[in-house]
Amino acid sequence: MTETTSRIISLIKAIPRGKVSSYGRIALAAGLRNGARQTVRVLHSMSEKHDLPWHRVIRSDGSIALPEGAGRELQIALLQEEGVEVSEDGKVDMRRFEV
Repeated sequence: MTETTSRIISLIKAIPRGKVSSYGRIALAAGLRNGARQTVRVLHSMSEKHDLPWHRVIRSDGSIALPEGAGRELQIALLQEEGVEVSEDGKVDMRRFEV
C-alpha cells in the first residue's frame, strides 16, 4: 500500500458520525491535487477490508454519487441514521454537515 493510500484511508476513518466529506477534499488533504478519483478507487477497493465509513464520502456539491439500485438507498439510510439530513433529490447541506 502506498503512503498516499494510507493517508486517504486515515482521513476517511477520521470522518466522525453525523458528518461528511467530499472525494476531492479527502484527496487534497492527502496531498493530491485533483485526486478525487483516487479517493473513489480507495473506497471502492478497500472499504470492506479496512472497515471504512464509505457512506460519509460524497460529491463536493453535497450529492450522493451512487446511482439508484447500486448502493444509493443504503448510503442515504446510513447517513440519516447518523443524523445527516439528505434532501429528496439526494443532497446534503455541506455547510452544515461537512467536516
